[in-house]
Amino acid sequence: MNSIIPQIVANSIIAGSLYALVGLGFFMIYRTVKFFDLGYGALTAFGGYMMYWLLTLLSVPTYIAIIGTLLLTAMLALIMNRLVYRPLRARGSSNMVLLVASLGLFTAIQAIIAILFTSQFKTITIRSLQETVTLFGAFITHTQLLMIAVTIIVFIGLSVLLRMTRFGASIRAIGDDEEVAKIVGVNTKNIVSWVFIIAGAIAGTAGLLVGLDTGIEPTMGMQLLLKAVIAVIIGGVGRMYGVVIGAFLLAFIENIAVWHLSGEWKDVVAFSVLILFLLFKPKGITGA
Repeated sequence: MNSIIPQIVANSIIAGSLYALVGLGFFMIYRTVKFFDLGYGALTAFGGYMMYWLLTLLSVPTYIAIIGTLLLTAMLALIMNRLVYRPLRARGSSNMVLLVASLGLFTAIQAIIAILFTSQFKTITIRSLQETVTLFGAFITHTQLLMIAVTIIVFIGLSVLLRMTRFGASIRAIGDDEEVAKIVGVNTKNIVSWVFIIAGAIAGTAGLLVGLDTGIEPTMGMQLLLKAVIAVIIGGVGRMYGVVIGAFLLAFIENIAVWHLSGEWKDVVAFSVLILFLLFKPKGITGA
């Protein structure tokens, strides 16, 4: 029994890092424009497939494939904002309309991915990242260690960006009241565009890491999106550190459930936790 605990802890940290990484990008968009962008889930799948296309099909060098993946995913996020979200927000569309539009984008992108790459499961291989190390009695691959490290770096980077820069102050101003932000001279269109670019790059990073760790399929985006949304809600939608707390709490609960029950109960437990928080602590752990 004790021998399996280190692996459960490791699996929880790995899953929590992934949920947090996806959740941080999702949070950035929500913090700025105040709607749940379901299309963000498709960006993670798009990132995974761009990495597969560049690295496996085109055989470009690894670092170029990574940079290309992030640029392409960021570009798609920007296009989504410019062509769909910005016009809808300009005409005063409700959050429900934006939510439905984002769901439409998600469905369309997922379908295009399936058409271009088929629905078959695919793997992305970088041999050096497939090696396994043992830490405190748990087996962890280099890819999973990279995932943890990247999440830490992204969290620290976003914390500095949002709290210590003029750009971060502009994001907070837009999130609090966009019209007032315009009056005081904030270039809201430019700031929102950059938010989508940054969030898109984060989504692309998550997608390529998932591809390197477990593989990719067109529907992977919805699973990642749902876990990120749950993490954001149970952590508290108004605090970035709440996203991280929610992500790791969710991951630990899931892995403990898998240990005692089976893998089939993982999603049941996750959504049960969400429902309990919505019923008894709707503002999340941080109360924001």
